[in-house]
Amino acid sequence: MGIFSVYIVNKAGGLIYQYDHNTQRPEVEKTFSYPLELVLKTFDDKVVVAFGERDGIKVGHTVLSINGIPAEGKVLQDRRDILDVLNDESNYPINIKFGRAKLTANEKLMLASMFHSLFAIGCQLSPEQRSSGIDLLETDTFKLHCFQTMTGIKFIVMTDPKQTAVDIFLKKLYEVYSDFALKNPFYSLDMPIRCDLFETNLQAAIEQSERQGVSNI
Repeated sequence: MGIFSVYIVNKAGGLIYQYDHNTQRPEVEKTFSYPLELVLKTFDDKVVVAFGERDGIKVGHTVLSINGIPAEGKVLQDRRDILDVLNDESNYPINIKFGRAKLTANEKLMLASMFHSLFAIGCQLSPEQRSSGIDLLETDTFKLHCFQTMTGIKFIVMTDPKQTAVDIFLKKLYEVYSDFALKNPFYSLDMPIRCDLFETNLQAAIEQSERQGVSNI
């Protein structure tokens, strides 16, 4: 697991391509007794942990299922309200699965636009003249790498912190974009990329980059 996902953002901040390569998200399943020790609230049409952490369950984790019944937003698949189920003592002991919910298409569009704005702010705040903007953001669980072309297209890659040679992969990604998107006579500049050859060669570039290894640091 080296490269998690790839985003391509046009010069106006619009998301024109997104690909999830490794989207394994940790999930925690546990049986609880009444009363529930965690504080849950509805946020963005999902039931999330607002307060309390234990056994790998973190603030921000979403309820994914209850007693094996998948969650669909703030209700279960059988249309019962999740908070009503959890507030009913007669339902206990109860098995709840928590985890990070997958991003929706709208959330991906919003995050791409938000990063575009942060990139511009970074350029303006930099003490260096003609700053290249945000090249790298580091956390303890992933790294965000960004390469902006002369025409303003941003290639954003989310990777494992130990993934190496990402700068080489970003340049290869630019080559794939130039060869299989820009040279496609049916593709319009700055519009969403829908090309099988582009995606096939992108996947091959990702696999080649991952085969180059992950550092042991």
